[in-house]
Amino acid sequence: MAHTTGMQIYDPHGHRLYLTGSERAAFRAAAETAPREVRTYCWTLLYTGCRPSEALALTADRVDFRAAVLTFESKKKRRPGIYRAVPVPATLLDALDLVHGLRDRKTRARLWTWSLKTAYTRVVEVMAKAAITGPQATPKGLRHGFGVACIEKGIP
Repeated sequence: MAHTTGMQIYDPHGHRLYLTGSERAAFRAAAETAPREVRTYCWTLLYTGCRPSEALALTADRVDFRAAVLTFESKKKRRPGIYRAVPVPATLLDALDLVHGLRDRKTRARLWTWSLKTAYTRVVEVMAKAAITGPQATPKGLRHGFGVACIEKGIP
């Protein structure tokens, strides 16, 4: 069997591995009712398409209010120091500031101190609250849904 690269949006059984626009909206609404730190983490994944580990590594000094971007260090490259800036809506910046006090602390302290397993569990809990089931109901489903939404809008 040949090794494939790139994003897989269907599993071997033909099940979708990404969230649709309506599922993304339901996830956003369900996250709104979650505890504040869970809400900001979920919205960060939703609005940026970042990997869970990249979100967990986010620090206050990587939030640029003026440019309205979050800067992530890639966790999948073979060397450190590869960054990408992702534009985000003002609502996410406001929520991050409110919950994490970002304007007052430009430090390298992480916004969320959870383990990757805890972060995964929080996202799955919000998926359940949003009544999203199936193989797409994961953090990777959020990432793939972000990618599909960008393609639909003509964003590379």
